[in-house]
Amino acid sequence: MEATSQPVAVEPSLSAASTRLRNALTVDVEEYFQVAAFERTIPRSAWDGVESRVEFNTGRVLDLFAERGCKATFFVLGWIAERHPSLVRRIVADGHELASHGYDHTRVHQLTPEQFRADVVKTKRILEDIGGVGIRGYRAPSYSINGRNLWAHDVLLETGHVYSSSIYPIRHDLYGMPEAPRFSFRFKPNGIQEVPVTTVRIGGNNYPCGGGGYFRLMPYGAFRWMLSRVNDHDGQSGLFYFHPWEVDPSQPRVQGAPLKSRFRHYLNLDSMHARLGRLLSDFRWGRMDEIFTSSPLPLAGEVSVTSPGFAGEVARRAGEGARSAGEGSVTSPGSAGEVGRRPGEGSGRPGEGK
Repeated sequence: MEATSQPVAVEPSLSAASTRLRNALTVDVEEYFQVAAFERTIPRSAWDGVESRVEFNTGRVLDLFAERGCKATFFVLGWIAERHPSLVRRIVADGHELASHGYDHTRVHQLTPEQFRADVVKTKRILEDIGGVGIRGYRAPSYSINGRNLWAHDVLLETGHVYSSSIYPIRHDLYGMPEAPRFSFRFKPNGIQEVPVTTVRIGGNNYPCGGGGYFRLMPYGAFRWMLSRVNDHDGQSGLFYFHPWEVDPSQPRVQGAPLKSRFRHYLNLDSMHARLGRLLSDFRWGRMDEIFTSSPLPLAGEVSVTSPGFAGEVARRAGEGARSAGEGSVTSPGSAGEVGRRPGEGSGRPGEGK
């Protein structure tokens, strides 16, 4: 079948409950000093000498989830798992999904395809050996899969991953693919499923409502309204993410980091735990594999993505012999008209140093 230049949408496997859809709750398990914003201040060679707080902070998160009866997906760095195996085992024992965040937070665009393959294979093996469960999901550090490295999806599929949550359809100085579909999709019928971080579309623009620094930045009421709109207006499950270090206002202050990085990282840490508790009460939550992958993945009808860069990259890969039996086009149930228009830029407000 002749390849086309459009990806294929995938609808969530859960239908609406009586009042509201269930949303995916996700945690990126990394140390406070491993964020991209501090990578020039604290090199990887110094990590083992820096105070670790990830086990305590993730423990607080697990306690909160247990108190509220919530299950989540934890995207864990292989570097963390090697040093804190008991934490990985507790995540699994508490009934949460264990997934991969790569080995040491190296962004995908900094790796060759061969290096990326080695990274995800190594991390998958570490997590499976410690956790005793299969690893199905992957999230790229700093959402670093975009139109320039879509080969990463092929590598993930070939290495046994079922889904990726590595694209953020906004424009940001550290990450983003604003032209990508807003909801779950595949680039080709037999490709890996991509579940983008949630955005709300208002006035022709995409605005972030998937968590991280934006959740700490904006008024809680505004964030709740945005996520509710995705559930009620778009008829879609949302995806929320945060980091354990975000519930730790007492973490050491990194000296020498740029002012913007410090602003993004430390903003409203003192109110994050309470705000997170409100969010857990205001919405229904579940694991990524339960929300998006627990049923066979349907292919959808036709609505094209209009970005030349996005479509051109998919077409180029097909022309070079990417493993494809032909690519369908895109639709996102409940929001086909939204996906058919080119998404605009994000809010322009600062996000997090992911």
